[in-house]
Amino acid sequence: MFTGIVQHVGRITAVAPSSAGVRLTVDPCGWSHQPARGDSIAVSGICLTVVDAQPAAWSFDVVPQTLALTTLSAASSGRRVNLEHATLASTPMGGHIVQGHVDGLGRVASIMSSGQWRVRIEVPAAIAACIVAQGSIAVDGVSLTVADAARDGAWFEVALIPETLERTTLAALAVGDAVNLEADHLSKLIAHHVARQTALRGERVDPVD
Repeated sequence: MFTGIVQHVGRITAVAPSSAGVRLTVDPCGWSHQPARGDSIAVSGICLTVVDAQPAAWSFDVVPQTLALTTLSAASSGRRVNLEHATLASTPMGGHIVQGHVDGLGRVASIMSSGQWRVRIEVPAAIAACIVAQGSIAVDGVSLTVADAARDGAWFEVALIPETLERTTLAALAVGDAVNLEADHLSKLIAHHVARQTALRGERVDPVD
């Protein structure tokens, strides 16, 4: 489990085919945290297991399903990534519950950087029901509050404060970029339960604000 509070920004140094799918190597760029083999690290919101951890080279095996669902399908050497280690008993819960299980890819639709920095992201239909205004969302592993959302969940907006822009990769987003999205865990449970009960009764329930 993670909190969505990014602890450091690293950089991908190698992406190589492997028997498991892809072997990803990340330079933690001076982060003081040193994981052990088998530890979990959120890499831009994707929970990955450390298979080797040298001081400047952390390696992860990325399976085809993860590649298909996340931005790692287009990962390349030099890309900056948000890093967070798994939650410890001493970890401040400053964000929200994040599992590191990406629900789908969003697409940056617009960026307003004059005055308040505000980003609109288009949402895949599979998770639209889980997007709630004033609720939580993880974007590339960053815990954010949904500032506004379409009634049908087709898009949402987040307001980015200077601290977030400075400490994460989100300042480098451009229109058209894909981002990893993980909806709030409680929202997903509720949406899944409602959909299941509706299907069992053979009813249709339109989304509500």
